[in-house]
Amino acid sequence: MFFADYVFYDGEVITVDRFDSVVDCVCVKGRKILATGEYNSLQHLIGPNTKRIRLNGRSLLPGFNDAHLHLVLYGVNQLAINCKESGMDSLEAILHALSEKAKSTPPGRWIRAWGFNERKVTEQRYPTLEELDAISTEHPIIITRTCGHISVVNSKALKLANIDQHTPNPQGGIIEKDQNGHFTGRLIEAANMEMNQVASYTEEELLKAIEIANRDFLAAGITSVGEAGAFNADSFRALQIASQQGLLQLRIYALLGSLVDSKDFLKKIIASGTLTGTGNEWFKLGPVKLFLDGSSTGPTIATREGYTSDPANHGILYYSEEEIYNILGHAHKLGYQITVHAQGDKAIEMYLNVVERALKEHPRKDHRHRIEHAGISTPDLQKRIKELGLIPVPNPPFHYEFGESYIHNYGERVRYMYPARDFIDQGILAAAGSDSPVTDYNPLIGIHTAVNRKTSEGTPIGENQSINVLEAIRMYTYNGAYASFEEHIKGSIEPGKLADLVVLNDSILNIHPHHIKDLQVDLTMIDGNILYQRKDSKEVGFYEVH
Repeated sequence: MFFADYVFYDGEVITVDRFDSVVDCVCVKGRKILATGEYNSLQHLIGPNTKRIRLNGRSLLPGFNDAHLHLVLYGVNQLAINCKESGMDSLEAILHALSEKAKSTPPGRWIRAWGFNERKVTEQRYPTLEELDAISTEHPIIITRTCGHISVVNSKALKLANIDQHTPNPQGGIIEKDQNGHFTGRLIEAANMEMNQVASYTEEELLKAIEIANRDFLAAGITSVGEAGAFNADSFRALQIASQQGLLQLRIYALLGSLVDSKDFLKKIIASGTLTGTGNEWFKLGPVKLFLDGSSTGPTIATREGYTSDPANHGILYYSEEEIYNILGHAHKLGYQITVHAQGDKAIEMYLNVVERALKEHPRKDHRHRIEHAGISTPDLQKRIKELGLIPVPNPPFHYEFGESYIHNYGERVRYMYPARDFIDQGILAAAGSDSPVTDYNPLIGIHTAVNRKTSEGTPIGENQSINVLEAIRMYTYNGAYASFEEHIKGSIEPGKLADLVVLNDSILNIHPHHIKDLQVDLTMIDGNILYQRKDSKEVGFYEVH
């Protein structure tokens, strides 16, 4: 007779099985779930050495699976100045922080800031090249907008990137100049991506960044991530090193793409002979990913109709439809899962045309091709997404931080932005991603916003797309596992599946929906091991081991 190593009982065990069963007990043996059910019926699995953890009505869920975030980028950002911190609500404060950083940074070394949003500062504008040059011309300086698609740099950075008055705009990008032909310092889309490759990090910095991200994501109950990529192969290599050395304890499904010249990067990946699904439960290769358009908050997404805020603006496209097909159609033929960054309805439509053509020429069952973001998914596009069997990966928390700008830039189209309700009603399986560091990685903020569809200022935004709590939890657990072909081993709490679990500090099903974002993670378990426990939880008698 063998007994469980852990038993969690007297709680709200949200299994996310096909019946959405909620029980009061789960038993863990080794790396896997041993049994679920009612505590009284599972006494035979509890032995003298079983650790019994009383939940006292708290929620226990499958570990959160963020299907799309940038783990490495989040980590390296923590090494830089954070423009989202309290007190950084003006250009004056941000420029002061940069000046102080310059005083302690050796000449020639990069000074970086991230999370900038021109709508959130008093001056309601970007900093200028001249303002950054006034801080230093001996240090390269880069301030990255919160979307990650736009940056502002100083003259030293431009010089390091070999950008001068004769440098042409890259495909899909703009090196901005004023009406007199002078650089403003602002780099948009592909131009920003190329600059970030110049402003690269050492392997030591990358590994430190990954450790930071691992720590923070564990504390948020995240056990699996779809790593959506960074600026070059160095970060991908560092991720693998960190996973092999145990510095990275999360499960990784690596999207094979680069934020710089993604088409060329994919050609190299395909030529290497690697294939979707290669790897193990800890690190697995995912789809090849191509960038199609810009940022929803930039705003630079490619739309069929002009922006409400600027009717002449239809955004930025990186490639033509034929270019997209030449790379992704070929990848589909070779057996890859494919995906794209597509935010605007124009970009989404182009991708759907490509997938439809690829499937017609080379039919394939259960391909699980994805669409990262699927921002403005209107009813006609939803219909085609369903027919083609695609998996959209929307970003629920975007509305919380950026909703006011969405209303300003897209008007009534917010009714179909990241349309979780429509996806579910259409029978489309959609997985949720935070796209961190673009916005907060905390899955509870994502679940909160998916349920309430309100901005951080309380403004309703596309309330017709609200979903219920269990539906939102499924997007952050089982659906993420399905999007990586791993629903048979994780994503729900069922016997035989991996023991990746998260315990909250209250009942997510009974708390008022407006307070979901205030919930905290008390415990995170991966592979049957407790890797995070909130300090205060012991003090309230949470971790009760007999």
